[in-house]
Amino acid sequence: MSLSEFFNMGGYAVFVWSSYGLTLVVLVINWLLPYQQHKKTLRKLKRQLRQDKQIDDTST
Repeated sequence: MSLSEFFNMGGYAVFVWSSYGLTLVVLVINWLLPYQQHKKTLRKLKRQLRQDKQIDDTST
């Protein structure tokens, strides 16, 4: 079995490699979107904490 035969996949290369590509895209999206949401939530919580601390400092 040569390397070109491997990449040709018996004539089904278009289907096989596009399936791998689509799977990779879905996996990246499944990692990226929650990661971005997590960072956004942390920024929001830090901002709220700073605002709460400022309110506490001014009220005392």
